[in-house]
Amino acid sequence: MAKEDLTRMLRDGELAPEEICPIVYALSIIGQKWKIPILWHLGEDGTLRYNQLKRGVRGITNIMLTQSLQELEAHGLVSRAQLSDIPPHVEYSMTERGKTLIPLLEAMDAWGKEQMELDTGKTAPSL
Repeated sequence: MAKEDLTRMLRDGELAPEEICPIVYALSIIGQKWKIPILWHLGEDGTLRYNQLKRGVRGITNIMLTQSLQELEAHGLVSRAQLSDIPPHVEYSMTERGKTLIPLLEAMDAWGKEQMELDTGKTAPSL
């Protein structure tokens, strides 16, 4: 279920807060395939231009990168700055709200590495 649906249902009284699992709510915001890698790169590298993000998030299409960035921006996790320098460009960075995810992302990275090592016997690289 999308975050917008959960938020609307909470606001309209169709669901009480205790009826929604906080993990499900969190995953409705960041749970899509590409959002966590995008947030990881912004958390690691700070402010990035669109093409820098595209190169960093291996395998993502332009459409998915644009859509994911728009959704992360709508949720207040990423900010977008359009600069009128020559040539004009757009930069993305994590908001203060987005930065609260960094410890979670680091813990997920560490846990994922441990699981990969257990399953393969090989040391896993970072994103």
